[in-house]
Amino acid sequence: MSPPLLKLGAVLSTMAMISNWMSQTLPSLVGLNTRLPTSDTLTQISPKEGWQVYSSAQDPDGRCICTVVAPEQNLCSRDAKSRQLRQLLEKVQNMSQSIEVLNLRTQRDFQYVLKMETQMKGLKAKFRQIEDDRKTLMTKHFQELKEKMDELLPLIPVLEQYKTDAKLITQFKEEIRNLSSVLTGIQEEIGAYDYDELHQRVLSLETRLRDCMKKLTCGKLMKITGPITVKISGTRFGAWMTDPLASEKNNRVWYMDSYTNNKIVREYKSIADFVSGAESRTYNLPFKWAGTNHVVYNGSLYFNKYQSNIIIKYSFDTGRVLAQRSLEYAGFHNVYPYTWGGFSDIDLMADEIGLWAVYATNQNAGNIVISQLNQDTLEVLKSWSTGYPKRSAGESFMICGTLYVTNSHLTGAKVYYSYSTKTSTYEYTDIPFHNQYFHISMLDYNARDRALYAWNNGHQVLFNVTLFHVIKTEDDT
Repeated sequence: MSPPLLKLGAVLSTMAMISNWMSQTLPSLVGLNTRLPTSDTLTQISPKEGWQVYSSAQDPDGRCICTVVAPEQNLCSRDAKSRQLRQLLEKVQNMSQSIEVLNLRTQRDFQYVLKMETQMKGLKAKFRQIEDDRKTLMTKHFQELKEKMDELLPLIPVLEQYKTDAKLITQFKEEIRNLSSVLTGIQEEIGAYDYDELHQRVLSLETRLRDCMKKLTCGKLMKITGPITVKISGTRFGAWMTDPLASEKNNRVWYMDSYTNNKIVREYKSIADFVSGAESRTYNLPFKWAGTNHVVYNGSLYFNKYQSNIIIKYSFDTGRVLAQRSLEYAGFHNVYPYTWGGFSDIDLMADEIGLWAVYATNQNAGNIVISQLNQDTLEVLKSWSTGYPKRSAGESFMICGTLYVTNSHLTGAKVYYSYSTKTSTYEYTDIPFHNQYFHISMLDYNARDRALYAWNNGHQVLFNVTLFHVIKTEDDT
C-alpha cells in the first residue's frame, strides 16, 4: 500500500478511537449524560424560628411602627447554602481540571486531524485530475484506487464534526473558567467572616435583642405553649412560685400545699433543689391562708387570710407581717370563687406593672373587679369593674396590665376573655392551652421568666407564653 493510503488508514483508526472515546468520555466530562439538580432536588433549608417581624405600618403622624413576635432563643447553625456553594465550587474546579486535560489531548490530536484533512482534500483533487486523465492509466488500478477513496469519503464529515467538537471544548473551557471565577467571588463574599466570628455576631445580636425585650417588657398575649412538668408532689391543690423582682442569681422557689388549713411555706434555693426536694428553709405563717392564689413579690409573700377578705404581706427576710388590709366589699370563703372552688375568691398576682388583686363584689353583681395595690401599704390605688362573672372563670392572670381569664379549670380550657386596664376595654379571645392533668387550681404569670406557673392536679408545671410587642421609634412620645 502506498504511503498516502497508509496515512489514511492511520487516520481512520485514530478517528475510530477518538470517536469512541468522545462518545464515552466527553459527555461525562461536560455533564451531558448526568441529570443536573433542579430546585426541586436541592436540599430545602428550613431555618428555625427566630426574631421575626410580625407586621409593619405607620401611625397617623407618619412614624414607623414595627411589630414583632418575640420567640424563644435559638442558636445560629452553619449556613447550609454556603456549604452547598463550596461543594459546587469544588465540583466546578474538578470539572475544570478534566476539561483542561481534555483540551490538551484534543488540541494535540486536532493538529494531526487538520494535517490529514489537508492531505485528504489534496488527494481528492488528485483523484479528480486522474479521473479526467484516466485514459492514461490502467482501468484496473484506477478502479481499486477509486474504491479506496470512496471508503475514505465518509471520514470528511466526521472530521468536520470533530473540528466543531474541538471548538465546543474550547468554549466549555472558557465557560468553566468564568463560572469558577464567579463562584470564587461569591464564596469570598459569603466567607468574609468565618463561622466562629459569624456565630459570635449572631449571639451578640441575640443578646441585644433580649436587652431590647427587657426594656419593652409589655406585650399582648398571643399563644400559650407547653406545659413543661417540673415536679409531681403534694395534694391536688396548691401553689408554687418564684419572685419576679428577684435578681438573676436569686432563683428561690416557694411551695404552699393545699388551699386551706395550712400555714407552712417551704423554700428551695433553686428549681433544681425544688425538683430534688432539697428544702432550704421552712416558714410558719402567723395565719392560715385561703385558696391557692398567693404571690411572692419583691421578697414578700402576699396571701388572703383564711375566712376573711384581709390581705397579708409577710416578709421572708424578717419573718414578720409587714402590712394587712381588708379588701373592701370583696367576697370571701367560697362566695365568689373560681369554678373549682377552694376558697379562691381573692386572687393576688403581679405583672410588669405591679401588684394586683382580682375578686368579685355584690356591688358588681358577682362580676370580676380588678384592683391595683400599693405593695407597701396594700392600699387600693385604682379599680376596674368588668362584666365577667367570677364564678364562671376557671383561673386568671395579669400580663402588662391586662387580665386574661380562662373559661374552665378542666380539660379543653382556653383563655376566653381579656380586660385591659390601660384602655378600660374588654374582648373575647380564643387562646387554647393544654390542660395535661385535667384540673388546674393555680395559674399565675411571672414577668421575669415570661412564663405561667401552674398547679395541675398535683403536678407543678410551666407554660411558655408568646407576646405581641409594638416597637416604636425613639422619637415616639
